[in-house]
Amino acid sequence: MLSPKSAETVRATLPAMSGAIDAITTLFYEKLFAAHPELLRDLFNRGNQANGSQRQALAGSIATFARHLLDHPDSRPDALLARIAHKHASLGVREDQYPVVREHLFAAIAEVLGEAVTDDVVRAWDEVYWLMAHALIAVEKRLAREAGVRDGAVWRPYRVAGRVQETDDVATFLLRPADGCPVPASRPGQYVSVQVQLPDGAQQIRQYSLSGQPDGGLQISVKRVAADGPSDAPAGEVSGYLHTHVHGGETLYVSPPFGDVVLSDDGDGPLLLASAGIGCTPMLGMLAHLAATGSRRRIITAHADRSPATHPFRTDLRRLTGKLADATAELWYEEGAGVEEEGAGQETGGMAVAVDAVTVRSGLMDLTRLAIPAGTTAYLCGPVPFMKAVRAQLLDSDVPSAAIHYEVFGPDLGL
Repeated sequence: MLSPKSAETVRATLPAMSGAIDAITTLFYEKLFAAHPELLRDLFNRGNQANGSQRQALAGSIATFARHLLDHPDSRPDALLARIAHKHASLGVREDQYPVVREHLFAAIAEVLGEAVTDDVVRAWDEVYWLMAHALIAVEKRLAREAGVRDGAVWRPYRVAGRVQETDDVATFLLRPADGCPVPASRPGQYVSVQVQLPDGAQQIRQYSLSGQPDGGLQISVKRVAADGPSDAPAGEVSGYLHTHVHGGETLYVSPPFGDVVLSDDGDGPLLLASAGIGCTPMLGMLAHLAATGSRRRIITAHADRSPATHPFRTDLRRLTGKLADATAELWYEEGAGVEEEGAGQETGGMAVAVDAVTVRSGLMDLTRLAIPAGTTAYLCGPVPFMKAVRAQLLDSDVPSAAIHYEVFGPDLGL
């Protein structure tokens, strides 16, 4: 809870701070990396720094936390804090790094806002910063304890025991602990961080959802991220490295599983698992868990892709759906829907015809065309524009906002 004086100051300065937050966070990262280049080399995602998404995520989290303190002084935005803490824990963020961030963030605030940054303003926003930092530190320490690792010491060597090429640009890697000890426990929907040393010496980290947990190992599926010309987004450094250089027998350093968007074991209500592209990986893990436990829940799996050829785990989706007592798969392809595997339903004269619980449609996903049962809990994963559209469709279908959960690959810019 903010002190009354600080709350008054934060309320008065929040508009100015919010208006300048992009400039502040841009300058903050410049200062941080100038003083600590190892953080850009070995901790922060260089691709997200290049395209600006990390700066947007930091700006959004600070503004959201400050507004929550003002509007709900007796509570904390626990969902926001949990999501950030899981990301931090999987990256090995340490408590002693928070004062470093504070130093360069406040230097950037002072430089951007100039004389408006009085001693009272510094004290008030310092209170905001440390309320958020201490809350995150506490959650991150708890997560580390639960994962059986020391604060920040998350890396463990895994041997690449196998590789499967799912599509032209998606590969699955089977990882087994190099020390022969058991793999850590995980929950359906969680992810691990993978650290690789690139040719320039940087130890870059990326997070990948568990697409399965075979006996004695972990399974991740990685899409090669191509350069995006119109947006100047760089090609994925780590995904490109894994696709080009990792074929079996190599050693990768991997964190324990983390992530707060997980399939709950409680309840027996209906489920909707909606994904697009490589966003199907956490959904596949959830679906495999449901099939392995013999779930009798009503389950709708909805997936959108460019074509059947680019759809990872297309066969696995059909197989797992068939194992479940009350499950259907709804597929949307922008092109080539007519070449979907034999036996699936097809769009016929504007109507969808289901065969063997699998229905294929052309175009973009439209969940308003489905009969979504009352009481459905929905899980979404895919590009942010896709999830925004699907979330709106679910709200239009009377699925309450609290029942819609989503996972974002990369910085969470919010829906």
